[in-house]
Amino acid sequence: MTSAPLQHADALARDLASAGLTSGGVRALVGDDAADALARMSAAPARRAALAHPGPLSTLVRALVLGDRVPSADLSGALPEAGLAGAVALGVVTVEHDEAVPLLAVRPVTMRDAVGEAAWVIASDLDELSGARPLRPDHVLGVGGAARTLVQLLPPVAAGTALDLGTGCGIIALHLRRFAERVVATDVSPRALELAALNAALNGVDGIELRLGSLYEPVAGERFDLVASNPPFVITPRAEGVPAYEYRDGGLEGDRLMEAAVAGVAAHLAPGGTARMLGNWETRGEAAGRDRALQWAGAGLDVWVLEREALSPVAYAELWLRDGGTRPGDDGHDALLGTWLDDLEARGVDEVGMGWVVLHDGGTGLSRAERVPQGVALERVGAHLAEALEAEAWLAARDDDALLAERLLAAPDVTEARHQVPGAAGPTVIELRQGGGLGRSLSVDAALAGLVGASDGELPVGVLLGAIAGLLEVDEAPLVADLLPRVRELVRIGMLTPA
Repeated sequence: MTSAPLQHADALARDLASAGLTSGGVRALVGDDAADALARMSAAPARRAALAHPGPLSTLVRALVLGDRVPSADLSGALPEAGLAGAVALGVVTVEHDEAVPLLAVRPVTMRDAVGEAAWVIASDLDELSGARPLRPDHVLGVGGAARTLVQLLPPVAAGTALDLGTGCGIIALHLRRFAERVVATDVSPRALELAALNAALNGVDGIELRLGSLYEPVAGERFDLVASNPPFVITPRAEGVPAYEYRDGGLEGDRLMEAAVAGVAAHLAPGGTARMLGNWETRGEAAGRDRALQWAGAGLDVWVLEREALSPVAYAELWLRDGGTRPGDDGHDALLGTWLDDLEARGVDEVGMGWVVLHDGGTGLSRAERVPQGVALERVGAHLAEALEAEAWLAARDDDALLAERLLAAPDVTEARHQVPGAAGPTVIELRQGGGLGRSLSVDAALAGLVGASDGELPVGVLLGAIAGLLEVDEAPLVADLLPRVRELVRIGMLTPA
């Protein structure tokens, strides 16, 4: 992209909207099957459909979504306000003979955060969908799965200031601006900041300050109410001949970049502030990766590490080789794979965890690392994490006597399943299942199941436990001592809530 002023961005945005370059508009033009194929990075079905329906939208889809060369006259006609000259000035295309040659992808994106649904047009570098392979080292990624995940994890809070650490194309900063009055977005890549500026202009979003620098250097001494980061966390060998990409490779050995990103949060959270991060961490022998990540934040912050997936060294290396455009059968694939495996083996890595880190200046002493069940829907996770932090603060303010005096409610998404051997007098297994949140499933005994079933907000916990002790014909004091820590855990994870 050129350093030309962005005055053409408004005109380009109006042209794209007028032509119908939205997620719904593209789907209507190419059809559901072709639109779904685009999400799988398969361009041919959409190209075929666009060519069959010529017009301004078809031209824009071919040029800006698929990265095809198109006749200059066609693109000029599709951009009545910005014109071909405006697109050239913005660095979106160049002109060769009578053709407009795309330099960037500009794609419609619809995403949902805690505020609701947002529709954007996002400029990024040409990628696999556009036929670019291999990627350039300073490649600026568009909106991928990681960005969508982080957006859904953002808490439903109003913030004065927010920090997007490692902004890339700027999509996280755009969403943070929906929560915060002012956003600072940083990146080590000048090219990323240029595209982030273009995207803010294309979408008419102000209040985002872009700063160049590594990690927290650009915000030294500053604190924020909300911090979000999708850092370059990929664990890439620091070896000659291994391609490195600024958008994903942090330039440090192993998971040290992720460690630095997590460790730096404490110095930059305002009182009561909160942070959400994506990351990878190494499991080395007895040192589970999620437990190592838990220690990175140090003392003073509430920390919650949620591991979504863990991959073997081979699966992890294959994943990121494919991401960089190298596939089995390509020249150099096997040598690169060997280098990745050598690097992981040198540190004794058994697997690499992938997931989320939640940090909060809440003073509750929360220190939790857990595995998130597969299949958990992300739509409610952001709200659930915020609710869990509130529950943690609620619990921290109540000792056991105070908790016994509280009235609790069973969450509406909690169900109970009982299993028993045919002919048995009672169930051998009782499970409580969480329909929302993190979709947990817990095995409980009859006493705890009875408490949850009776928690309708009418009677205090202590009264319910006394009644359950009577029904089971057991001493109340040992029952209370056994159940109360488990009641705290059910509140902590959202199966029970304060009435």
